[in-house]
Amino acid sequence: MKIKLLIPFILAVFVTVACESTANSPQSIGTLESVPGEFAGMANPLGENAADDGADIFHVYCEACHGPQGHGDGPSGQSLNPKPKNLADLQTVAGDDYLFWRISSGKPGTSMIGWSGILTDEQIWQAVAFIRTLK
Repeated sequence: MKIKLLIPFILAVFVTVACESTANSPQSIGTLESVPGEFAGMANPLGENAADDGADIFHVYCEACHGPQGHGDGPSGQSLNPKPKNLADLQTVAGDDYLFWRISSGKPGTSMIGWSGILTDEQIWQAVAFIRTLK
């Protein structure tokens, strides 16, 4: 009788652990929203060297929530609901236009604020260039 109760419990533990370990995997990115027309098709006008300046911007403005490697594990992000996106994964499926749009405008229903007006367009593009280097 006890074994019959133990088996479902063990299976539930395995399922829970498996789900938690994939919470920030590429599969959890889901379907990205369509980029609004004013941002659609934008490409980073800066060269790869912009990633160096973008690293500084990321450190100051993004790292607290997204973590040093952009995995969504920053100390301030731990208490947020929903948790910050794993940018290392997101950048593999999102275009420059999507990243620029989200950084500029934020995301309603989350703690992601719009940085337009705080950061210049050039600084946002530098951050996009740095996000492209995350693994």
